Amino acid sequence: MAEQRTPLQDLQDTGAPGTPPDGGPDAAAVRDALGVGTAVGLSGFAFGVTSAGAGLTLLQTCALSLLVFTGASQFALVGALAAGGNPFTAAAGAFFLGVRNAFYGLRLSQLLALPRPLRPLAAHWVIDETTAVTLSRPTRRSARIGFTVTGLTLYVLWNLTTLAGALGAKALGDTGAWGLDAASPAVFLALLAPMLRSTTERVAAGLAVLLVLGLLPVLPAGAPVLLSALAAPAVLFLGGRGTRRDADRTGGTTDTKPAPHTTPAPHTREDR
Repeated sequence: MAEQRTPLQDLQDTGAPGTPPDGGPDAAAVRDALGVGTAVGLSGFAFGVTSAGAGLTLLQTCALSLLVFTGASQFALVGALAAGGNPFTAAAGAFFLGVRNAFYGLRLSQLLALPRPLRPLAAHWVIDETTAVTLSRPTRRSARIGFTVTGLTLYVLWNLTTLAGALGAKALGDTGAWGLDAASPAVFLALLAPMLRSTTERVAAGLAVLLVLGLLPVLPAGAPVLLSALAAPAVLFLGGRGTRRDADRTGGTTDTKPAPHTTPAPHTREDR
């Protein structure tokens, strides 16, 4: 008897339609992972400079990159401290930004299906960039390759450039004059924009931006980032209400007339 195979097994063996022929999905995973890891990893220099400018020591700056390793949260923390924010508020803002990685992990744990001993190590590399590369792969093998190469490349480069930035901060002088404080947010937005495919996602992101900009002048540093998270449930709630109103409006106009009676065709010998 022939072995029964699932569509997922066929996909993992053959790859998705449109897979590049030059080396297959594995080579494409390495190429994309190196590109993302290198491009984003170099922005660690901006973090090192910004962190040193905010008053953190070299050891504190490097420890953040080694142990936290989530760029947006790191920038949120040092940015709030540089603006004179309370350390607890700054830490809370960075924490809530990092919570998104836990949701990434729920999806990646099923997709990668790594051995149990490797999961704590892999969890440290669950960030925006590794998630984006991994989810775009057509097979489990290429997903694992993309995750590993992106994580390794980004982790090494991010920490090396953090060290270089922290050491060179004094030589650069005013970091704001160089615009380095905007490097990481720009990279983050460039990665986020293609992921906003639905109208709901775009509206939620736009509302979050408006909340941050509106609350910055009146709230302590770090607090606007926390409150901007309210944009998502607000948009979902309003969208749900709109859907229910549309359903109620169309529900009363549904055609309830019975179907016209039709005489069944006579049975033939073949029907019997």
